[in-house]
Amino acid sequence: MSMFNWLDQSKEEWDNRASFWNSRSKEMWEKGSRKDILPFLGKHLEGKSKVLDVGCGDGYASYKLHMMGHEVIGVDISVEMIEKAKERTSAIPFLIANIENLPIDSNTMDAALCINVLEWVENPANALTELSRVLKPNGFLVAGILGPTAGPRAVSFPKVYGIDTISNSMMPWEFYKLSQELGFELVNDFGVFKKEVKKQHYEDLPVMLKQALSFMWVFLLCKREV
Repeated sequence: MSMFNWLDQSKEEWDNRASFWNSRSKEMWEKGSRKDILPFLGKHLEGKSKVLDVGCGDGYASYKLHMMGHEVIGVDISVEMIEKAKERTSAIPFLIANIENLPIDSNTMDAALCINVLEWVENPANALTELSRVLKPNGFLVAGILGPTAGPRAVSFPKVYGIDTISNSMMPWEFYKLSQELGFELVNDFGVFKKEVKKQHYEDLPVMLKQALSFMWVFLLCKREV
């Protein structure tokens, strides 16, 4: 019987990566693969909004959202990541928490940011249901899902030998279907591509093929009113 515990393994993995992540996060959010995400979300937020940064890592995006004038809470399962986030700023509450059991009241958040997180949870449906719970009706979720050739996908390779890993291998098109089934509507989306992939390579392709070529696909979803 496998002794693999997804949550414990995830905590250990992200604790081990905290220093490396901290050395790269500013570059990613300012000039790299994540540079367009916060402006993308910001266009849909009115005034001072309550934003939950799920899988906040070292808190750089949380800090950016705070500087944009929003009320931010950051959560992550990694103790080491949260420590680095707290070192960045004391103006934001940073909490150690699992996305499938968030310490947030229901229907209280205007928006949630969840970038490259849902590919790393044990049960994406449970995680997305929990995100829906904390969002207000018509609240926004920005989710970034890695494309099939993104480097971090290599973590799932041991699965071909029947070895458990912390990656669930969910693809962007699978996430989109799941989001529709769980009560979200697509508002807008965009792809992030590696520099070798030029616009002429994908601009006329169907969305699923664009997603297959992407490094990451970013979805802006709205929680439907019940």
